[in-house]
Amino acid sequence: MSSKHQPYYVPAQSSWPIVGAVALFLIAVGAGVTVQNMAEGGDGSVFGKLILLSGVLFLLYMFAGWFSSVITESLTGKYSDQISRSFRQGMSWFIFSEVMFFGAFFGALFYARMVAVPWLGGASNNAMTHELLWPSFEAFWPLTTTPSGTTTEAMSWQGIPLVNTIILLTSSITLHMAHVALEQNRRMALVVWLEITIVLACFFLYYQGVEYIHAYQELGLTLQSGVYGNTFFLLTGFHGMHVLLGTIFLTVLLGRIAKDHFTPKDHFGFQAGSWYWHFVDVVWLCLFTFVYVL
Repeated sequence: MSSKHQPYYVPAQSSWPIVGAVALFLIAVGAGVTVQNMAEGGDGSVFGKLILLSGVLFLLYMFAGWFSSVITESLTGKYSDQISRSFRQGMSWFIFSEVMFFGAFFGALFYARMVAVPWLGGASNNAMTHELLWPSFEAFWPLTTTPSGTTTEAMSWQGIPLVNTIILLTSSITLHMAHVALEQNRRMALVVWLEITIVLACFFLYYQGVEYIHAYQELGLTLQSGVYGNTFFLLTGFHGMHVLLGTIFLTVLLGRIAKDHFTPKDHFGFQAGSWYWHFVDVVWLCLFTFVYVL
């Protein structure tokens, strides 16, 4: 019994992984030097900032070159159905790794709220620990008082966080409408819905910047504001970074659509961007619930 195997394209050796490794090394060194200088009372080392900037530029160069190579390979017909399945599996595992990434941060938040705070408050027969470590500690969340006695205000779920939630939910709907338009080969509707999605993403990033300014200048909520400030900025900051990457992803897709790279039957690149964006939206709903509301 014979079976027919599809050819599996294996690209030639590439320098892009090395360029990416150099970029990440420069980013790590530049960020470390800059943060160290700021911790010592400075405003950030100029040398460190230059290294950090060069690392970012190298990374963007790597992304542009590597993605361009992959797009060219796809458009020239080098990819078979088997390779397409490999891409789908790769994107699925990537999103799963992102789920684990945010799961670790949510786990830290739940541990602080459900274990550490009650323990410091004298729960579970830990009255002696409470008296020795922090006698004036009151076990409630959000923990707006630090061991040094500094008091901050908690970020309300109303206002900007609620607006950003509506914006992201709306962007998921508009992106789905763009996907439907692509499957129906309605090019103008596709472009319009995708452009609306990108605009909504930019609004989200803008309002998150406004929220951070409000937190620092008016609420006194900073990265130094104890475990509440740490978990707040850790979760919202990393999510904001993912929104930024998703916005870049969608913008690249818009450029590819302008060049007719996708067809109703062959558009996994668009599907991958859609999967990623919906994942970012789901993470925000969890974040909005557990960080802002509860």
